[in-house]
Amino acid sequence: MDSGDPKTGVVHDDAEKHLDFTPGEVPEFDTGTEKRLMRRIDWRLLPILGALYSISLIDRTNISNARVAGMAKDLGLTVGDRYAIALTMFFIPYFFFELPSNIVLRKVGSANWLSFIAFAWGTVMLGQGFVNSWQALTACRTLLGFFEAGFFPGCVYLATCWYIRFEVQKRLAAFYLLSVFVGGLASILAFGLMQMEGLSGIRGWRWIFIIEGLLTQVVAILAWFLIIDFPDKAERKGFLSPAEATFIANRIESDRGDSVPDELTWGRFFHHLGDWKLWTFSLMFASVTMPAYAFAYFSPVIIAGMGYSGGEANALAAPPACAAVFTAFGFAWLGDKYRVRAPVIAAQAIITIIGLMIVAYHTNHGVRYFGIFLGVMGCQGNIPAILAYQSNNIRLQSKRSVGSALQIGFGAIGGILASTTFMEKEAPYYRTGLWITAGLQFFILGALVACSAYFHLKNKQLDLGTLAKPIEGQVGFKYTL
Repeated sequence: MDSGDPKTGVVHDDAEKHLDFTPGEVPEFDTGTEKRLMRRIDWRLLPILGALYSISLIDRTNISNARVAGMAKDLGLTVGDRYAIALTMFFIPYFFFELPSNIVLRKVGSANWLSFIAFAWGTVMLGQGFVNSWQALTACRTLLGFFEAGFFPGCVYLATCWYIRFEVQKRLAAFYLLSVFVGGLASILAFGLMQMEGLSGIRGWRWIFIIEGLLTQVVAILAWFLIIDFPDKAERKGFLSPAEATFIANRIESDRGDSVPDELTWGRFFHHLGDWKLWTFSLMFASVTMPAYAFAYFSPVIIAGMGYSGGEANALAAPPACAAVFTAFGFAWLGDKYRVRAPVIAAQAIITIIGLMIVAYHTNHGVRYFGIFLGVMGCQGNIPAILAYQSNNIRLQSKRSVGSALQIGFGAIGGILASTTFMEKEAPYYRTGLWITAGLQFFILGALVACSAYFHLKNKQLDLGTLAKPIEGQVGFKYTL
């Protein structure tokens, strides 16, 4: 079977032999039927992914809530760089195991794999409630990173295979921002769990890990029954009728020509890694995840430095995340409606920079708290925006698998930077960390200028008929600016 040219990554006749249509044709589905079908897919796919990723974010960031609830004193985390080490060790396995996880995901099925790794990290989270040393906490964080590594890239890979290019940012924003909203409320949940202090002789910070670990296990079990597979498998699983499955394949084929999965071989793997765009998108993602993790890990500490108690600081860390849901989805809607990506990303990067500088330098605590709002709104909105930027400008499912794993793997680098540059000795202002974070937002702006210039040039060459070879190996494919 001719599975494609490993040098170009273009899929040849073997893909078309599996299709029940001619690429480019769209079957006779009226607009109302199409909308109802896509709405059914939305409601089946996005809420459960959002729920699980909500728990994922809670489980990786609730260490900041536990810290101000007494864990720092009990485990001696204020000594040297112990807290930074515990944070950093999460991201090392998180970086290395994302691509292998995406490969396993394709082979064993979405429901089987995503629910399994969610149950596994829930078990680790529960066990974290019983650690008695900072070393044991660090070991648990390492295991947590190992099991969580595959979840977010798997979700992005799965979701982008269901939708055409100018539907995808709203969908990514919907499932991601649901997790941001729930993750924001997690600070309030942590405040409530802290009130269990002493129940059954267990400290309040331990109850945060125990209860949230149990919650993860329950949702992971439910997820096995709810998560749908990739479009090419959905008919066999009974979710789509044959006509619906053909329609979904048709619209994806007409949009970008990669409805049929192409096998990820070592040749294709290294070929895809040779595309500079994947590395640029990945560096941009690392640059935006740094402020996202920084605010998640250090907002309670910054707020506590304004004179609030640990419980109050946890509660006050929630509103900025909740506000980010509305602004980020608004930007996502604009991006899909006007079919642009770079202007949306640039606007939110500028908002992030303004917020960071206010937090770093303003002397009024109320204004600094407002700066946290701006910073969180800008960076959280840019996470789905940058994911969509990559998704819109690459083709082939093998490349999506590699690209999503590489991009989100670089998100771990953002987490490491956030964990190590916000130094304990600089609390609660963290000016070094805030400046490095702002510098990365300037990098995003520069990368957008470079990519936009290149994309515009290639699109113009396509329009003039002077392009040497098709963009991304697909005749008529254009880059999204």
